[in-house]
Amino acid sequence: MAAPESPPTTSASACICLAGPTASGKTAAALAIAQVLPVEIISVDSALVYRGMDIGTAKPAREELAAVPHHLIDIRDPLQAYSAAEFVRDANKLIADIRARGKTPLLVGGTMLYFKTLFDGLDDMPPADPTVRAALEAQAREMGWPAMHAELTAIDPVTAARLEPADSQRIQRALEVHRITGLPLSHFHTSRNATKNIATRAHSTGATALISLEPVDRSWLHARIAQRFDAMLANGFLDEVHALRARGDLHPDLPSMRCVGYRQAWETLDGKFPMAELRERGIAATRQLAKRQITWLRSMPERQVVACDAPDALDQVLRKVGTP
Repeated sequence: MAAPESPPTTSASACICLAGPTASGKTAAALAIAQVLPVEIISVDSALVYRGMDIGTAKPAREELAAVPHHLIDIRDPLQAYSAAEFVRDANKLIADIRARGKTPLLVGGTMLYFKTLFDGLDDMPPADPTVRAALEAQAREMGWPAMHAELTAIDPVTAARLEPADSQRIQRALEVHRITGLPLSHFHTSRNATKNIATRAHSTGATALISLEPVDRSWLHARIAQRFDAMLANGFLDEVHALRARGDLHPDLPSMRCVGYRQAWETLDGKFPMAELRERGIAATRQLAKRQITWLRSMPERQVVACDAPDALDQVLRKVGTP
């Protein structure tokens, strides 16, 4: 017997959350919802926040952005970071503003850390300490980030296990938290109160639906990823990266330049890899990202799964949000 549909999400006080791996059809699904419900879209994407990074992030086209109000797109220069805490602050304000306008907030994206932080609330962690951070950066320049990752493994193996050795931003933050508090970052992630989490979900997001676009056939998603990367290259992705490099103030350790595709293009233009390998490396990195996104989603039992490779995927999404 098929599982019953969850209650529709049409009240003005509700949020609709639409998540999924890259290339799963989130933009098309969001625009389909916007055609039948009075929504405003809040981007849940750590790459779309950056100005001048349009092609490599598959940013919605100008006509798509004009079709329905979008938020949290093009709000940062690539030189600036944008944290999960900043996202939660901005998203909560937007949710309240959109509700006040009598519309439904539609949160759409694939940055699962943003969704999780919005749902579960912020950890009671210390703010950044410029002195500690500067000391860590100096140590990293001398030792390299893989060595810093090894240091993190010794003091916080749980956090280190989920980070790549080159993930300088998150390694730095984890080491910073330990040096300030004497406690591992994983301590803050596991010490939350379950009751508080439920209350945070109910009151700060008001989310009554988390719709997850997930492929039944992973090869379908892989084919779409390859098609998208080919389209990016044909549409001038390398020219976009050339323009970013030409600014002179950006470097590959910035969060913006570590985005999938941009990192591979930057390294290629630095001569670290042959140009002939860019397509293969970019597609492989995007497939790895999609795998991590799906793993995140599967840890969210409250999600309502729609097979994004099904012929009626859009109809399924519309039924789950209770369209008239």
